[in-house]
Amino acid sequence: MDKSRPPAVAPVHTPIWLSAAQGDPDTGAPEPGGSDLSAGRRQPLVLLVEDNHINQVVALEFLALMGVQARLAKNGLEALASCIDAAPDLVLMDIQMPGMDGLECARRLRAEQREGRLPGFPILALTAHALDADVAASLDAGMDEHLTKPLDFVALRTRLQRWLRLPEPN
Repeated sequence: MDKSRPPAVAPVHTPIWLSAAQGDPDTGAPEPGGSDLSAGRRQPLVLLVEDNHINQVVALEFLALMGVQARLAKNGLEALASCIDAAPDLVLMDIQMPGMDGLECARRLRAEQREGRLPGFPILALTAHALDADVAASLDAGMDEHLTKPLDFVALRTRLQRWLRLPEPN
């Protein structure tokens, strides 16, 4: 071993999951809510409503890997404002959040849709609560499905394919 040269230092790379969640343009990772101009059609837009940072990072990375545009709202009030600003194709809604919880937000979104102020779109509950009563509460609030955490990539993709036309995997 030649001791006259300093040891080689491996370059430090930002993991793709972190760069995607941060929308880092320097890494070439897709930004949440960004568009893919190379696709022949518009990417589906998913609004992720989640207050937990780790869950945000995981879900946003999963959505980016699926070729889906994503926006983030950290509570029900932000979700309402985001949907009114630009209606998504689908909402992934956490249930327990500060301010306005996911159940109340779903009720208000459905009321806006009934009044014709918002177009229809599916709302999928995304929660750690998996009891029958929790599923019933989600459905009663107007959600279309109930997914449980921790989030699984294959399960999420399968559920989203029921409601959206996802891009083909590379």
